Amino acid sequence: MCRTRAEIGEPRALPGVTAGVTPGLLDWVLPLGRRRLCSAPVNTFDRHLLREWLAILGLVLGATVGLMMVQVMYDDFRTLRELGARGVDMLVYLGVTLPSFLAVVLPLALLLSLLFVLGKLHRANEFTALRAAGVSLGRITAPVWLVGLAACGLSWWLNSSVVPWSVEASRELRENLTFRKQAGTVAADRIGAVESVAFDNQRAQRVWFFNRYSTFLHRGYGVTVSELDEHRRERSRLVAAEASFGEHGEGWIFRDGRVLTFNPETGELQDAAAFASLVRGQYREDPKLMLLIDRRPVDLSFSELRRLIDYLEYENPVKATPYAVRYYSLIAYIFGPLIVIAIAIPFAVTGVRVNPAVGVSKSFGLFFLYYILDNVASSLATKQLVDPQLAAWLPNLGMAALAIWLFSRLR
Repeated sequence: MCRTRAEIGEPRALPGVTAGVTPGLLDWVLPLGRRRLCSAPVNTFDRHLLREWLAILGLVLGATVGLMMVQVMYDDFRTLRELGARGVDMLVYLGVTLPSFLAVVLPLALLLSLLFVLGKLHRANEFTALRAAGVSLGRITAPVWLVGLAACGLSWWLNSSVVPWSVEASRELRENLTFRKQAGTVAADRIGAVESVAFDNQRAQRVWFFNRYSTFLHRGYGVTVSELDEHRRERSRLVAAEASFGEHGEGWIFRDGRVLTFNPETGELQDAAAFASLVRGQYREDPKLMLLIDRRPVDLSFSELRRLIDYLEYENPVKATPYAVRYYSLIAYIFGPLIVIAIAIPFAVTGVRVNPAVGVSKSFGLFFLYYILDNVASSLATKQLVDPQLAAWLPNLGMAALAIWLFSRLR
């Protein structure tokens, strides 16, 4: 709660409090007249705090993103060169990959910059002077919380729109480089070929299998589609040399094959009919979804995770667990900036006046703790001991509990 100058009295030098305070601080800590200390929406200290913090935040963001880019080049440079990537291709790849790092490094950058700046203000006794003047900690740190809310909105936008585009665009770029390299050495139907693609659509009681599927021509070869009854017994089998998903919503188009009909009770072949071309409009399986099966959760975008979860929750709930944990973790990350701020403030305000490097070491310690909680939660979810949604939120809940405990120790 803020008090007036009349309630506080004349400013006086307090041993260990005003010593080392930024020059002129008391001039705006104790304003003239009966005007309240917090009457202005944005006062001098707010601007001072934001100027100091946002400058360091920009530097830390640039440094951490740069380190991530170095890691990408270390991991992918050789692969891209083997695919024949030129300098322009490298720059484009880095450009489309960069946005996917922002959501990851934002909480780390917030924590590092906050511990550094708030620790600096604490060592200069600026917090002490303000609190001695009756300004509450909530009012002192109000600009930080407002920026934290904005960072949450930014995280949501990044995870829901920008990062999915970045993940899919970088994958498409790698695929195009693969297509370009293979174009002069292999047949067109083998460019970008994925071998042995299987897909079980239990809702429609259909099982698909491709000997190979060309992501370049968007066409499958050596296709078998079995239709099952309610007891998972084969009723018919469509065998074709190739098949493609219609671009205009007409379903799947099969070429050069035959349709075999079986007696589900005995499994005996009842009929066989050959065809040159056959359209099955009721077949709506998306080949893109078929190719997502068995990809690592971390390699999928937000929207791809949602599609795969919807499929696997019906087909194989156990297999859906790691994808569900990843999906809900991306949602939980949205509130990461607020949790980071809630931890950084009591750390900085109650910490000793030592070198800023101590704040950096605290940051890495906290993120190591978060990493441990994240892995423990994922392991519990994989073993079906906790729900995937709870597992995704457990690391954040653990860090939020730490923040509440730290705030409870503030005097």
